[in-house]
Amino acid sequence: MSTTPSRYNPRLLGLGLLAGAALGLVWANTKQRQYARTGAPALLEWERVRRMARQIVNEEAPAEGWHEQWEEYYRGMVARCYPLITQEMGRPLPAPVDKIDAFSRVEWIDANISNFRQLFEPIEEMYRKVNSPTNLGTLLMGDISQTLLSTQLGVLLGYLARRVLGQYDLALLGKEPVAAGRLYFVEPNIAGVCSELGLDQDDFRLWIVLHETTHAYEFEAYPWVREYFNELLEEYFSYLSDDLLTFGSGMGGAKGLLDRARANLSSGENWIEMVMSPEQRVLFSKLQALMSIIEGYSNYIMNAVGERLLPSYGIIKERIEQRAERRSNIEKLFIRITGLALKMEQYKLGETFINRVVATHGLQVANRIWEGPDKVPTMDELHNPEAWVARVTRET
Repeated sequence: MSTTPSRYNPRLLGLGLLAGAALGLVWANTKQRQYARTGAPALLEWERVRRMARQIVNEEAPAEGWHEQWEEYYRGMVARCYPLITQEMGRPLPAPVDKIDAFSRVEWIDANISNFRQLFEPIEEMYRKVNSPTNLGTLLMGDISQTLLSTQLGVLLGYLARRVLGQYDLALLGKEPVAAGRLYFVEPNIAGVCSELGLDQDDFRLWIVLHETTHAYEFEAYPWVREYFNELLEEYFSYLSDDLLTFGSGMGGAKGLLDRARANLSSGENWIEMVMSPEQRVLFSKLQALMSIIEGYSNYIMNAVGERLLPSYGIIKERIEQRAERRSNIEKLFIRITGLALKMEQYKLGETFINRVVATHGLQVANRIWEGPDKVPTMDELHNPEAWVARVTRET
């Protein structure tokens, strides 16, 4: 009789398989009863999103008095920007922004999770409708999808929380869409960039505040911008809801999206557009164009005013551009995979468009973008500013 141990005992293996199957049935039955009581799993588990993002940030709470000190500082900076932006744009802000916050990174995460929950609610509602609590296979796929999506969003928010400098936060798709927006300044990130690049701290902070405060002008001085933004988002989400009904969930839904991606492969410019229907692509293009103008115009004001006002403006601009070029290959890959590259392209495309229109025709012509939705450039016009100028001057 051999004393060499066998790799496995067939009898024990058989018992193990039977026990595993029994436990699996018990677990599946328990899950199905749970889903019958609580309903299908949500698309996103927000506490998982929060935990993941906070783990990436790993930040201690600010010291006592920190918020009061920096909020007073930023209120003064924002107030200083009002006459400068008003003079440049030729239109006053209807009312001062009364909600100005200095945020830690964790506070930025919490604020944006609150925004995302509100923004995702229409999709969550439709997702709940198409997931039957009696279809265990679909529900288990929903569990897996929820974990993956929640982890991905948490990683994205954690990444951004370490890099965002400022934000103009406005109510979109909310119960009170006319509520005024808020200005956030993520002071740990701003201080970190100042230290890393050796920048004048007041000049750099004013440069950032100019950009974010211009966003307040864009949305508050021109109310149609928020309304148009909301309309585009609502219509876009309605198409996403149609997708959920059409594709359902689970493997069948994944196959439907893969089929669409194959059909778009030759024409899609990026992976996000590849999974869109033709109608979604049209709306996405309109949203991109609007965001390009919003971001690009704010960059124009930031630089136009900053160049005249800030003694160290040239150093700030040069070192910020050099910093962006020094991103690691891993960071560049992350930016492209998550779609953040699209947002960066918006900044560049919109700013180039405004700069070229101002240089050739003056700011008064460029400011015609704020006359209404019909004056927003198309994506094609953003690449060809003269076509936009010809259109809007012809329509006068």
